[in-house]
Parts: sequence; structure tokens; C-alpha cells
Amino acid sequence: MNSDNNFDQEYAPCCGLRSSSELKASAREHMFGYYGAAIGAGILVSFSTVCLTLMALIFTGGTGTLMGTFLYSAVSFVISVVTGLFSSGFAYFYLKIVCGQYAVSGDVFYGFRFFPEKALLVQFWLSLFACLGDLPRFILAARVTLSSGYDELLLYAASILLSGIVPVIASLFYGQAFFLLHDFPQYSARELLSASRRLMAGHKHKLLCLYLSFLPLMLLSLFSCGIAMLWIIPCMNAALAEFYLDLVRKSR
Repeated sequence: MNSDNNFDQEYAPCCGLRSSSELKASAREHMFGYYGAAIGAGILVSFSTVCLTLMALIFTGGTGTLMGTFLYSAVSFVISVVTGLFSSGFAYFYLKIVCGQYAVSGDVFYGFRFFPEKALLVQFWLSLFACLGDLPRFILAARVTLSSGYDELLLYAASILLSGIVPVIASLFYGQAFFLLHDFPQYSARELLSASRRLMAGHKHKLLCLYLSFLPLMLLSLFSCGIAMLWIIPCMNAALAEFYLDLVRKSR
């Protein structure tokens, strides 16, 4: 897929990025009629990921022992890398939607056919960043008990916070790589990551604001036992694809 032609046909030249509210409004407009496909795609990927995780638990014997924990972490890292194929498929699926092309749930598996080695390499680096960010929590988890002191518990809490922040920071720099893969398939994985970093120069705060703008809806979804997330997540993914289109238009 190459959406360059769609940029010229669907959008007028733009001198700046749209606000979070404008991106979300455009995402909702493009998602009309596609929520069923998006929910189906999400269920397919979630089911596949859960199956892989269960297989990892069976293969490693669980996390009851130190060796089992290490094996499970190693296999989990491999599974995390494999999810790059789904991330590529999701990028393709939502790019088709926001570019006005027909999309189906099965498009999320497109990453298995379209340069899968590049998607895996991109996800390898993203997973490595997340793994390094989670390393302090992993180390401290073996030492912290209910009888641990206040300082140790505080340090452990900080490590949990760090493990959540690092993947977000990585996405602010390199989150456009999977979209770029479908517009510029001639790029290597390293070039895709570099291109994402260049595209995001000066715009990371915009993407962070877009992320945070969905936080109230996510919190409200708790009152529906999380069921509302079936609609919130697709809208968020579509808004991220809209954000990517803005970045590419601005760089033209």
C-alpha cells in the first residue's frame, strides 16, 4: 500500500498539524461503518496473543521458580517481537480506513505477508527498549516482600512506573515506523526507525497530547467493565493513523 496518492487526492496542502480534537473527529468520521471490522480484528489479535502467552506458560512451566521466570521472560520477549507482525497489520488496516479504502478484519494479518522481516526488526528494537525499562522492576520484584521497608517499596513503585513510561517514550520517537513501512517498503528497518524519529522531531508533545486525550474515555470505560474499550481503541488507532497522515503531509 502506498497512500502518497491519497494525500494529494483527499487533502489540501497543510501548514500545520490538526489538534487532538480534530484528529479524533476525523477518525470517528472515517471509522463509521468499520467498528465491526475493527472489533473483529482486535478480537482476532487478542485471541492469537493469548494463545501464544498460554503456550509460553506451558512451555516454560510457569513462573514458580527462578529458572521458570527467566524462561518465561525470554519467551515473552520473543512473543512481543512477533506482535510486530500484528502491529504492521494494524497500521495497514487503519491506513486503509483513513485513506478511504475498503478494509476487512483479515487485513491485520497483512504484516505476515508484507515484509515481515522488517516488521519483526522494528518490533525487536521497540521490545528491547520496553525490556530495558522493565529490567529494574524485574530485579526488584525478587527482593520486595510484604515485610520490605518503605524505601524498598517506594523504589519498587518507581520501577513499575518506569516500566510503563519507557514504552510510551519509545512510541513517541518510533511509533510511526509501522505506518512508514507501508508507504515506503523500500526502506530497511533501521531507515524506518530513523524516518520515524525525523518525522516526530518537534511533534512528540502533539502525539502525547493525543494519547492523553483518550485517557478520560478509558477511565469512564471502567463503568462498562471495559466493554467500551472495544470502540475506544479502534477510534484511538484511527486517530493515530490520522496523525501519521498529518506528519507526512507536513514533511512534503
